[in-house]
Amino acid sequence: MAETQTGLDDIDKRILGELTRDGRASVSAVAEAVHISRAHAYSRISKLTSSGVLTRFTALVDPAKAGLRSSAYVTLKVRQHSWRELKEQLRKIPEIHHIALVGGSFDVILLVRAEDNLHLRQVIFDQLQSMPGVLDTQTFLVFEDLDVR
Repeated sequence: MAETQTGLDDIDKRILGELTRDGRASVSAVAEAVHISRAHAYSRISKLTSSGVLTRFTALVDPAKAGLRSSAYVTLKVRQHSWRELKEQLRKIPEIHHIALVGGSFDVILLVRAEDNLHLRQVIFDQLQSMPGVLDTQTFLVFEDLDVR
């Protein structure tokens, strides 16, 4: 099997694909799907975990069915050199489900999920816009979510 520059070969990639589809799959099920022995699958999954390629196993939640019926991507323009402090403050807000530092016309993009539009408004106006270091926000409402993996 050929390895890529990341050190992952075809078997590693197939294991990652199986675990991405079903993070609760047993080692035996992964081994069977990838056509390797259970011991080999266990060894590969352990290596992927210890090397940091697999960072955690988690469940995907349907936000609407979980009572989070309002979602938005919120972009932030921030003061230079405020990122380290700002990211720690953002991590403490439970409504924020994803944080990314990006390049372009804004600095940070957030995925914010809330119970309804009033709750979403409170997060944006009362929490995000009042943070030191946040210069500007822009909100893009999500009308439909599609998970592709």
